[in-house]
Amino acid sequence: MATPHVSANADVRAAMAATNRLFNDEVFGKGNFSALDDIYTQDARILPPGAPMISGREGIKKFWMELVAAVHATGATLGSDDVMYTGDGVVEIGHATLTVEPPGQSRAELAAKYVVYWREEQGRWKWHVDIWNFNA
Repeated sequence: MATPHVSANADVRAAMAATNRLFNDEVFGKGNFSALDDIYTQDARILPPGAPMISGREGIKKFWMELVAAVHATGATLGSDDVMYTGDGVVEIGHATLTVEPPGQSRAELAAKYVVYWREEQGRWKWHVDIWNFNA
């Protein structure tokens, strides 16, 4: 028999929503990549589509800086579909829209889905493992 999951409480969900907004507002909206220190844990890992896994904040910062510049990303809106406690953290299953505005091209919105494993670090809920892919 499958074990039912326990949904995260309202305080944890609010903290997660604030971190997700920080990703859009600071990283994409202002190009403030140092904000990633407040988004990812120190030993976080990302698993980007079609690329090797990247470990640690410095590598993650480099990835996002290069991606934002390459696709001229201007926004990333994240939305939780399910949030549940597991082990010493929380798993979020969600959907995202990445807004890009390449020079000489029309603005486009790319739909994606993601799974993030969150951990609390220094009193703040942060992304510990981040994997996503784009919808066809």
